Amino acid sequence: MNIVFSSQVRGMDNTVANTEKYFGQFCSLLAAYTRKTARLRNKADQLVKQLIDFANSENPELRATMRGFAEDLAKVQDYRQAQVERLETKVVNPLKLYGAQIKQTRAETRVQRAAMDSSRTTLQLEETVDAFQRQKLKDLQTFFSNFVTIEMVFHAKALEVYSSAFQTLEKYDLERDLQDFRAKMQGVYGHYNTQPLANTNPSPSVLQSLASQSTIRSPGKEGEESEDDSMEEAPVEDLRALGQRPNARELPTTVRRT
Repeated sequence: MNIVFSSQVRGMDNTVANTEKYFGQFCSLLAAYTRKTARLRNKADQLVKQLIDFANSENPELRATMRGFAEDLAKVQDYRQAQVERLETKVVNPLKLYGAQIKQTRAETRVQRAAMDSSRTTLQLEETVDAFQRQKLKDLQTFFSNFVTIEMVFHAKALEVYSSAFQTLEKYDLERDLQDFRAKMQGVYGHYNTQPLANTNPSPSVLQSLASQSTIRSPGKEGEESEDDSMEEAPVEDLRALGQRPNARELPTTVRRT
């Protein structure tokens, strides 16, 4: 085996090994990213359900506001569900299948190394290396272009819905809610104000939408725990349980993404 051919073989081996290493790491990290997104979607679905339960225990004004707010959050989770499915289909699965292409390239180079005609084999190996590198670069561009596009679509749609949710909260009439609350309290003590309040119940279409969106999605395969996510999550507790802990931490003012 001449020096030129030996150098080409080493170059080819290094290229394939480097691709196998980093594409494998990309696959593992993006799969974990997708699972995290799926778990975030499920937790947000639980939040929607809790908001609806809370709304049903409150006065009409707050009830309508919280239901509208919950409806918007549910819409965001529908977009997040689409985000998870697209990441799995267009990014994670293609990366998982890339190992087969690497094995095929290794098989081709083994056949070429075994050839008797050194000059012809050198040319074939050059073509194989060039074709592999070209395809690798094209695929890398495609994978991450798909990733960025999926993220942009989700965040653009989520921003639109979050803007609607913000407007819903801004329109909440606190004074009207207090008026209703005081009227009820006066009724308890025998001084109930009989003046009726305007109807603040949500429309039937809103209730139907909430009923169809309040079911918690199952995480599926993407929701399975990985080694780096094996820590058990804290259960949902009310404030009384939190306050009874001797060493309870203060509740964080912001949620930290992990």
